[in-house]
Amino acid sequence: MNAPAAPVWLYDGDCVLCSAAVRYTLRWERKPEIRFVAIQSGEGRAIASSHGIDADYPETFLFIENENALPKLEGVIALARHLNGPARLVLAVQPLPRPVRDWLYDRIARNRYRWFGRRESCLIPTPATRARFTLPGE
Repeated sequence: MNAPAAPVWLYDGDCVLCSAAVRYTLRWERKPEIRFVAIQSGEGRAIASSHGIDADYPETFLFIENENALPKLEGVIALARHLNGPARLVLAVQPLPRPVRDWLYDRIARNRYRWFGRRESCLIPTPATRARFTLPGE
């Protein structure tokens, strides 16, 4: 029997908030298994396209687990299940109806560059975590 594929996080490598969340995840993961794919990479663009996300103007990230692609807060909740630390508090939004969760996510996603900034280059992983990343130019 094949082991399930590692979860994949499709993230915006230009977004300061997204990059900080990746660093947080690397620090607080329960088990180091998540693959990080920058939407600006070739693989990231292909994943985005196959899920109807505009790689040049992404308004959501995607967390793919057990072949299920989870956008918006659904993805954040799935990601939080893999973490320890304060980010697990996001699980408290689960009981909210999906339209409310999506509305909250959309407010942050649409304003993330204005509120948190935009990077000139993608996050550079450490040598210890490099194998888990697909970055622009790849």
